[in-house]
Amino acid sequence: MMDRSEWAVEAHGLVKTFGEHRAVDGVDLNVRAGTIYGVLGPNGAGKTTTIRMLATLLRPDGGSARIFGHDVTKESQIVRQLIGVTGQYASVDESLSAMENLIIFSRLLGLGRTEAKRKAEALLEEFSLTEAAKRPLKNFSGGMRRRLDLAASLIAQPPLIFLDEPTTGLDPRTRSQMWETIQRLVKTGSTVLLTTQYLDEADHLADRIAVIDHGRVVAEGTVDELKSSVGTSSLHLSVLQPQQIEGARQMVERVLKVPSSVAYDSGKITAPMANTDQVTDLLIALREAGIPLAEISVQKPTLDEVFLTITGSGTSKSSAEQPQNQIQKAEVANV
Repeated sequence: MMDRSEWAVEAHGLVKTFGEHRAVDGVDLNVRAGTIYGVLGPNGAGKTTTIRMLATLLRPDGGSARIFGHDVTKESQIVRQLIGVTGQYASVDESLSAMENLIIFSRLLGLGRTEAKRKAEALLEEFSLTEAAKRPLKNFSGGMRRRLDLAASLIAQPPLIFLDEPTTGLDPRTRSQMWETIQRLVKTGSTVLLTTQYLDEADHLADRIAVIDHGRVVAEGTVDELKSSVGTSSLHLSVLQPQQIEGARQMVERVLKVPSSVAYDSGKITAPMANTDQVTDLLIALREAGIPLAEISVQKPTLDEVFLTITGSGTSKSSAEQPQNQIQKAEVANV
């Protein structure tokens, strides 16, 4: 049993209702301090509403939640001192520049004039905003605003940082920079709770993941645990001599004792594989049969397959390839 101080977030049975719609329907979350925790799900699944309750921005209609042991409802003032929240732009002044906004935030947090300027310059450099530092925010693009929003939340670097889809709309290079910043935050003592619709982001960053659908946590675990939960690994191989492909396919089925398939356009044979130790037996059998291979690999299920299985919603395989291609809205998901 872990000591309470080791939990950054403890949520039990959280409920939030808007009229007749139950947006969050009994969510349980336990986030270990000093980790990156991903919260994933289709559009309208209840991710942002859950974050807003944990951040004291919405009052739960049921259940309970603690941040580092402090009740979000009864001790909201203490909780607010322990957290940082991004994803909102209400706190920035449109008429001021990025530099001026960051200096004001720093001064409000008690930094001296010189230290506030140094901090602002360092953050603008880290988020590639130096060239636009003196430009009014009303002239910023959406991606620039998102970077500035995260920079502002990091001035104090609170113990727990909520990042609500922080890289949506960013180009691949800036997204990669954000990932590095998020990882640095954890290395220097913060805990990050991240909501995202990008699977490669969750795969790259999160120590553990909760999948939320229709207001409930429908799966929770490490990336590997979630992948393992939806099926076995798969074997992919191609032969050196195309005329031997049918013989190779029959050999795969005989050794692995499972049905296989052949993609004739690529010349690849694919088969499910429960035990990777069988690869050795297959390689020996193929060599004895005189069937040389051009390529062989064993692949785990993808997070895309995890989502398709768990939520019924397809997902994009890589946000870097298509920055705007996110998890498609589930047909029955409510907003």
